[in-house]
Formats: sequence, structure tokens, C-alpha cells
Amino acid sequence: MGHRLTRIYTRTGDRGTTGLADGSRVAKDEPRIEAIGAVDELNSALGVLLAESLPDDARVCLTGVQNDLFDLGGELSVPGHAIMSEAHVARLEKLLDDFNSGLPPLKDFILPGGARAASLAHVARTVCRRAERRVVKLSHRERIPPFMLQYLNRLSDLLFVLARQLNRHAGVGDVLWQQGKNR
Repeated sequence: MGHRLTRIYTRTGDRGTTGLADGSRVAKDEPRIEAIGAVDELNSALGVLLAESLPDDARVCLTGVQNDLFDLGGELSVPGHAIMSEAHVARLEKLLDDFNSGLPPLKDFILPGGARAASLAHVARTVCRRAERRVVKLSHRERIPPFMLQYLNRLSDLLFVLARQLNRHAGVGDVLWQQGKNR
């Protein structure tokens, strides 16, 4: 960060615009700003999950993801600047394989729920999907680096698997969908 904020409010956004890292100003409802906001919301959802008691491997994983998401947000705030790489996606795929390796295969759809930490992982997963949709929408208007979407797609899968792991860690089984249960 080249400039440290000595004052949080700047008044520069009072008319509905915000500044990008390249110095340009755009409307606060532009698709790029919507994408940045959704990634920020996802990072906050992970912060809430990290406030829970978690196994060390999950904590290390999520802390790393939070830093990646800050990088991804930075990439969004500088049009044409790429930070995310194939290595980021590969790291998530390795984490996915590691966390998934000890889980029983899924035979049914599962519902979000179980232990509190697992439920929060499911909330983060749905926020991740929203961030992914916002980036897709932006990609219809502007060229975006390819690894950004791949990262968000893998991350939502990782959060799903992590929710299952957190339920298992808490001694809670997957919450199975029961089709037609309330007919």
C-alpha cells in the first residue's frame, strides 16, 4: 500500500462513484465493483468461520484463502492486472483432494447444516458462488484473467468438502436431503 489512510472517510464516494487502484473512478454499481464487493463479502464470511474453533489444517487453509481473496480483489481493482495464477488453482485442487480423501463417498444430496462451523462453511460456499456469478457477469463486458474464475469455482467446491470435514470433526453426520419428506 503506497498510501496509508490516516482518516477512514474521504468523501470521494459521496456521489456514487469509487476509485479503482489505477486511479480511475467508476459507478459503485458497475459490474467490476459488484464483483469486488462479492469477493469482500466472501472474505468476511470466511472471517466469521475462522472465529470458530477449527482443526488446524482447516484454519491454515482458510487463512491462506483469505489472503488469496485479497489478491483476487486487488486484481479486480486494477483492470488488466493479473495476480491469480495456475498455482493458486492447483493449490486449491490439492487441498480439495486432501480434505476429501478421508470422507465417505456421497450417495445422496446433502443439506447445509450440522455443526455450526460446517453451517458457516456452507454459507461461505453460497457467498462464493455469488462472487463467481458477479465475476462471470463482469467477464461478459470485459476481459478477465482466466484463473480468477477457476479459483472461485474450486473454492466453492473446497468449502463444500470442508463443511463435510467440519461436520465429521464435530462428530456430526452429513445432513441428508430427503426428497418429498413433507408431502
